[in-house]
Amino acid sequence: MSNIAFIGLGIMGLPMSINLVTAGHTVVGFNRSSAKVEQLVAAGGSGASTIAEAVADADIVVTMVPDSPDVEAVVTGEDGVFAHAKAGALWIDFSSIRPDVASRLSAEARDAGLRPLDAPVSGGEPGAIDGVLSIMVGGDPDDFAAAAEVLDIVGKTIVHVGPSGAGQTVKAANQLIVAVNIQALAEAVTFLEAYGVDTDAALRVLGGGLAGSKVLEQKGQKMLDRSFDPGFRLELHNKDLGIVTAAAREAGVVVPLGSAVAQLVSALVARGDGGLDHSGLFKLAGELSGRSNG
Repeated sequence: MSNIAFIGLGIMGLPMSINLVTAGHTVVGFNRSSAKVEQLVAAGGSGASTIAEAVADADIVVTMVPDSPDVEAVVTGEDGVFAHAKAGALWIDFSSIRPDVASRLSAEARDAGLRPLDAPVSGGEPGAIDGVLSIMVGGDPDDFAAAAEVLDIVGKTIVHVGPSGAGQTVKAANQLIVAVNIQALAEAVTFLEAYGVDTDAALRVLGGGLAGSKVLEQKGQKMLDRSFDPGFRLELHNKDLGIVTAAAREAGVVVPLGSAVAQLVSALVARGDGGLDHSGLFKLAGELSGRSNG
């Protein structure tokens, strides 16, 4: 069992860190909110008051924070991971950030004597709780193999997709697919309700055919219940779609559906709905048709 420093105990990070504790690893958590650290301690982990303290004895350093600037803030500078983690430690970044930033930070990590992996995840809070996340990993193949003791505990579908930055590129594609699917589901449910169809029955039969998907399974009932407590917040999906559209433009790739959904997500965030689950796209789908889906 390894000594693991886990930085970022949010909606995803906390259950992931607890799963590592349950598996027998020694986990030291650091988070801006002390309440989350206390939850990790209650589960058998321990807490640190600084990043330096958290990573001092770590064989593996994990980061799980919201955005590119957040990752840079915790790993660089005098108080960051690179300055205080011991040489040879693995650094696994489960955050979803820009591929170019992931590549640059990976190079800086190697200069600092660390072994970096960009390993963004998909599966939302339920996947984090159950330890069945899909993980797309960029980095050195040997480092990927060495990280199995962590990856196998928090994930189910774990694939090495290429060099540093590749994991983030695949995650961007994932977020494009998810957003478009949620919007399509939101429009379909709005359409069904307009005709007075038994929507529970409709989603059950649709889920058994070609229209079936993880999005339908996990988000359909939330829409029917008008329950938008966040498993993955719209404000974070807004950030991810910004990554998608910028990266697509740089590559000369046109993403018309992705761009349209990105604007819808941005509209919800701009009006104050960024804290809702991304299934909250259903609210706007209804409003555009003059209906209340809230």
